[in-house]
Amino acid sequence: MIAYVRGNVAAVSAENVILEANGIGYEILCANPFAFQSMKGKETLVYTYHYVREDIQTLYGFKTSEEKVIFSKLLNVSGIGPKGALAIVGSTSVGEVVSAIEREDDKFLTRFPGVGKKTARQMILDLKGKLTEWLPVEQDETSIFFEGEHTHEEQSNYVDEALEAMKALGYSDKEIKSIRPKLQKEQCSSVDEYVRKGLALMMQKA
Repeated sequence: MIAYVRGNVAAVSAENVILEANGIGYEILCANPFAFQSMKGKETLVYTYHYVREDIQTLYGFKTSEEKVIFSKLLNVSGIGPKGALAIVGSTSVGEVVSAIEREDDKFLTRFPGVGKKTARQMILDLKGKLTEWLPVEQDETSIFFEGEHTHEEQSNYVDEALEAMKALGYSDKEIKSIRPKLQKEQCSSVDEYVRKGLALMMQKA
């Protein structure tokens, strides 16, 4: 199994990231590939899940080990395949997924692409009580202080990159335009966080 790949980000597309390590280019499918856009040409580490079946081998990539673990747990739920699990991980934070499962909030879970009421109940049945270590904790004052240190220009660039990523994920210009004002009011520390916020806003509109 390939646990992670460390290398230079050679290319970023709407579906994947190409990471070059020791002369080999690894094609890694990610939920939010454009979260790696700022690392293009630079070395980074991508946590990977090596998905193997008789007719396919695919590397799925994540920015954190927590996302990878949740992805692997979701694959064990009947009715959820790798594309569905990746969509869930890319649509919100690990903590929010775990919180929804713990409070048996099937209404929240059915907002994810491909997750119906039956699958949501199966997620709760299979995973409740097994992921509590990733329940969100309240931020301390120090983390809040550092999150607000980005300049207005940096924040604006983050928003633009996040909206481009969402466009690549299939959202229309009209949909993206409708959430831009709210997204610009958010204070996030990375493009990835803005993408998550944007996807959450889209889910609220659904």
